[in-house]
Amino acid sequence: MNERLQLLRDYFPTAIYTGKALVFISEEHRVELTELPSRHFTGSNPASIRVRLYIRNNNGEFTGGHYEDFEIDDIHDLAGEIEKFVQFSVGRNIKEL
Repeated sequence: MNERLQLLRDYFPTAIYTGKALVFISEEHRVELTELPSRHFTGSNPASIRVRLYIRNNNGEFTGGHYEDFEIDDIHDLAGEIEKFVQFSVGRNIKEL
């Protein structure tokens, strides 16, 4: 597991690691956190974290909705901003999913 997802997993203990993403699932929503390669060639900046939101459709399948890329260096600030983004997007705290 990559380092940033591991740190986020420690911050969000209800997340499930699938081998490529951290996943939160509720009856209505699915939230995936994945790491994107750094866009900078120096390697000094950490990779971006993409937060992808899904909603369950009438057929019971999750359909993709919005996603946002986060490029915040400090892991605590990153986790806090991800938590706020999910809470405002789906109307629930990520730790409750």
